Amino acid sequence: MAAGLNGNTAMVRVEGLAKVYPAVAGRGAQSVQGGGEVVLFRGLSFEVRAGEMVAIVGESGSGKSSLLHLLAALDTPTEGEVWVDGLRLRGMSQRQAAEYRNRNVGYVWQFHYLLPEFSAVENVAMPLLARGEHRSAALEQARLWLGEVGLAERVEHRAGELSGGEQQRVSLARALVTGPKVLFADEPTGDLDSKTGDAVFSLIQNLHSKHPLTSVLVTHNLEFAERCGRVLRLRGGQLEEFAGAASSQR
Repeated sequence: MAAGLNGNTAMVRVEGLAKVYPAVAGRGAQSVQGGGEVVLFRGLSFEVRAGEMVAIVGESGSGKSSLLHLLAALDTPTEGEVWVDGLRLRGMSQRQAAEYRNRNVGYVWQFHYLLPEFSAVENVAMPLLARGEHRSAALEQARLWLGEVGLAERVEHRAGELSGGEQQRVSLARALVTGPKVLFADEPTGDLDSKTGDAVFSLIQNLHSKHPLTSVLVTHNLEFAERCGRVLRLRGGQLEEFAGAASSQR
């Protein structure tokens, strides 16, 4: 099923996407077909328009994170095509994929993955340093982004000196310091308590509108999903667009 196809500018475009693995004992799978294949999904086609904030929901093991990995060129599809910000991901070399992730998209994980030996500002500056920017300029941009996420007074603190919510704010600043047009977030509030998670999600909403971004978020939190402009559900290897996510998944 094609979800969200229309005439507006597509920032993310997916056609006939499939992810299939050889069957392995213990792998969470949608279905096992002839030949021992584990099919997470097959034949997915959808678009995310420029400026949209889209949530992807579904049961554990349905392939939500795998789908996001494909959109971010962290993995390669079995079949199909992905275009993001006008770039065709299929056929990219590892170097090209790394360049795409550094310049075109930002990615936030459930876990912050901050480097513990470095300060918050140094962690945020890492993507800029990786592309060869001068250290002083990279640190200046990192400080500005830490201010954007409400951590102007915490720039020199290391990860272990920050709360869970603060650590995730640092990871959000790190994802956006390169000025991407697209933000991918994989369960960005999954490790946080409800109050802190709500604050982080509200921050993502505000940054999405302010900069502006095209955002695709994987979340198990149906309340957060319904605060996005559109909700897509991955179920039984198919993607469907729907309203009333909370009522339909209880």
